[in-house]
Amino acid sequence: MNEINAITFVVADMARSLTFYDVFGFERAYGGPDAAFTSLRIGSNFINLQLSDTRPGAGWGRVILHVDSPDEMHARALAAGYQPSTEPADAPWGERYFHILDPDGHELSFARPL
Repeated sequence: MNEINAITFVVADMARSLTFYDVFGFERAYGGPDAAFTSLRIGSNFINLQLSDTRPGAGWGRVILHVDSPDEMHARALAAGYQPSTEPADAPWGERYFHILDPDGHELSFARPL
């Protein structure tokens, strides 16, 4: 089987990053706010957070996460005081989506197929 199981983001502040990801309901599989490495589960996949004072440059790309309701995720972000870079919209390629940056500038797209 060929699949991507996890992606690892470099973060500057683990507790701040976990506060962000908790808003969207990621399940903590390993680590925590005081850990140097934390794994978060979303469905059968993982986003890992690696504490480091070295961060990637801007323009690295985006991770697209399929969820049941991008609109609900957008509402959660706003309620928690985060400002997504786009509003939920239907795309011509057949997804409803919105984009948001995590506290370290990693771009996430929450989407669902139409």
